[in-house]
Amino acid sequence: MSPVAVVTGAASGIGRATALTMARDGYEVALVDLDGAGLTGTRERIEDGGGKAHEFALDLCDPLAVGSVTREIAVTIGAPEVLVNVAGIGVAATVLETSDEDWSRVLAVNLTGPFLTTRATLPLMLDRGSGVIVNIASVGGLVGLARRAAYCASKAGLIGLTRAIAVDHARDGIRCVAICPGTVETEWIGKILANAPDPAAAREAMAARQLDGRLGTPDEVAAMVSFVAGPEGRFINGAALVVDGGMTAA
Repeated sequence: MSPVAVVTGAASGIGRATALTMARDGYEVALVDLDGAGLTGTRERIEDGGGKAHEFALDLCDPLAVGSVTREIAVTIGAPEVLVNVAGIGVAATVLETSDEDWSRVLAVNLTGPFLTTRATLPLMLDRGSGVIVNIASVGGLVGLARRAAYCASKAGLIGLTRAIAVDHARDGIRCVAICPGTVETEWIGKILANAPDPAAAREAMAARQLDGRLGTPDEVAAMVSFVAGPEGRFINGAALVVDGGMTAA
């Protein structure tokens, strides 16, 4: 029987790349997202490569739904050995520009969502005496980014949550690690660029933030998830690992 990995935000971007990578690593993958069509696309790509995957359409901000789907995954596939919280959103706004609605929505998806999935999954990992939780945070949780007030706050909170989980459960055989990407070429970044007054100039500015002058790729982040979740990553716990092309070094 294959080990089970749960990946949220699996319909696109870093989530899809992570799901594909975990499947290649031999995991049977539970794909979680609100985007049903995107989930199907990810599942088909995994199956085309000889892997196993299952779709679970889920609002990660709904505690009852998260608990229900987690139980369904455990019963139909098996208790997760790895949980990767990728799903996230952002708005371009300073504190003064951020509406109450946008603030609540960003915090709900980026911070409350991982809290809910972790709370639902931890008992299953504790029963087995092992497990790995990987939270996709951001360099925005470590440094300030212009006009990303809610996003930075949510990702800083996710890093704090990661460390607290690691401290509470290291002796239970559970590891929890945050990965902090820089600017990665995803569908979300594509939408931001498409809505910019000068998309080419906006892309050039984003690329220039990395020391090597390019955007990261979802596969590069997924490779770090694979390493952290695998046996080589056993001594990594409670850390915020930066994968940013040198963005935070300058």
